[in-house]
Amino acid sequence: MQALRQRHPVVMATRIEPDVYEQVRSHLPEALYYESARICALAPLNLVPWQPGTLGILSAGTADLPVAEEAAITAELSGFRVQRLWDVGIAGLHRLLKHRDVLYQADVLVVVAGMEGALPSVVAGLVDCPVIAVPTSIGYGASFNGLAPLLTMLNSCAAGIGVVNIDNGFGAAILAGQILRTAGRLSQSGSH
Repeated sequence: MQALRQRHPVVMATRIEPDVYEQVRSHLPEALYYESARICALAPLNLVPWQPGTLGILSAGTADLPVAEEAAITAELSGFRVQRLWDVGIAGLHRLLKHRDVLYQADVLVVVAGMEGALPSVVAGLVDCPVIAVPTSIGYGASFNGLAPLLTMLNSCAAGIGVVNIDNGFGAAILAGQILRTAGRLSQSGSH
């Protein structure tokens, strides 16, 4: 991390358990730890968004929060403005619908869901921006450690959904960032 920091203002590592963070911090006392996301980072405090666009990140249930927070923290450390909507799964659809304004204002949405994985399809039916679906290994019964929501998301009839692998909040945030940066460049150049 030290070597990377010499060339990059923000350096992060994912899937870091607290004991590993303590080892890192013993060598790099300025290292930050985002426990719910399991991310260790070297970054300025109070990072201000500098990238174009707004990224909405939705979590179907509270059990999906580690993956959703991984996406949110990754996006924020990458310079994006993030709006979080937690616990808005389809079992209580009213919780999602009361946040329609946030959904409509986002330029890209990352939707994290376990169990049956239906939330990304519902969201994609409501919005006109790209939706990145993230299946999680959270669930029980026939969710098969994330395989059931992955297959649901891959088979969605809603247009405009891309799917990343199970529990890949990091990959979803990076993809969302690429979409937003590309759109920003096209907007600045006047290309269509």
